[in-house]
Amino acid sequence: MNSTVNADSPSMVLLGPQRRPGLDKVVAALGLDGPFATITAGWQERESADDELTQHLGGAAVNLRLWERRQDVLDRDPEFAAAWRHRRAVIDEMQELYLLGVGHTVAALDDIRAQGEASDRVRDLAIRDAEEVLRSLDRRHLERVREVHADFYAAVRPHERDLIAGHRAEVAQILGQAQAVVIAGGHVAELLDSQHLFNVVPAGLDRLPIIAWSAGAMALTERVVLFNDNASRGPRSPEIYDDGLGLLRETVVFPSAHQRLHMHDLPRMATMTRRFAPAWCVPLDPGTRVTVDAGGRLEAGTTVIGPAGSVATLGRGDDEGDRDG
Repeated sequence: MNSTVNADSPSMVLLGPQRRPGLDKVVAALGLDGPFATITAGWQERESADDELTQHLGGAAVNLRLWERRQDVLDRDPEFAAAWRHRRAVIDEMQELYLLGVGHTVAALDDIRAQGEASDRVRDLAIRDAEEVLRSLDRRHLERVREVHADFYAAVRPHERDLIAGHRAEVAQILGQAQAVVIAGGHVAELLDSQHLFNVVPAGLDRLPIIAWSAGAMALTERVVLFNDNASRGPRSPEIYDDGLGLLRETVVFPSAHQRLHMHDLPRMATMTRRFAPAWCVPLDPGTRVTVDAGGRLEAGTTVIGPAGSVATLGRGDDEGDRDG
């Protein structure tokens, strides 16, 4: 392991989408020169198409190949595969029904805001009641998703399966030799599922500096939130998807926020910040760089979506206001 890493290096650096990659500059600024463990499971079938990524890391990178390893398990362990597909089908069904409830509640919020004849006080009370309904839906949905995961892992007992145990040992060995971990974006559900299956956090991810962007940053949080106000079928309200890896605390990240959220709709954004409080809502637009301290929390100066729904700076007063969840 290289000994030149800066003593005051942050535990994590979060980046916006890497359409114009700046990873090599971040790595140089942190004093890292490898070896790096890379995670590109979010790219799915293209997981191994990582030549450009490896170049940005000076060639000193080993891909954990988590998506490929999971596919190997699904191909060679039919019992596990059947249970895995059943769990996914149940969660997909739950997600659709939960989203119906969220959509109707958000529509009610829009109707309440449009009630021009109501007094401000009465309208605000009605808005807060509807927001509490949203938080209740989020809370219950996440609890039920956890129950499905718990039943799945209790039934299949992956740690007792030689094939999975072998892959986990190889992943742990690579992480044990790495100086830092780089996690790319892509399909967040695939990325999260692969990392959970191969136990990357206890295997060493929580002890290494991490550089992550887009879905890679989403997976590090405590709660993964899906969103797209500009979906082809119309705005899709932000929705809780699952627990994340829990390394990035009190934070929800929104890659390409100015492209995928109606950031100009301040009441909508203000409701979002109250809904996910006490977590901070962090836009991760192209060119963004966010540093996270050793405790897994955002550093002062981070750009967030403030209580009024507008962009604010953490720790400079404009992030203050009513964020009670």
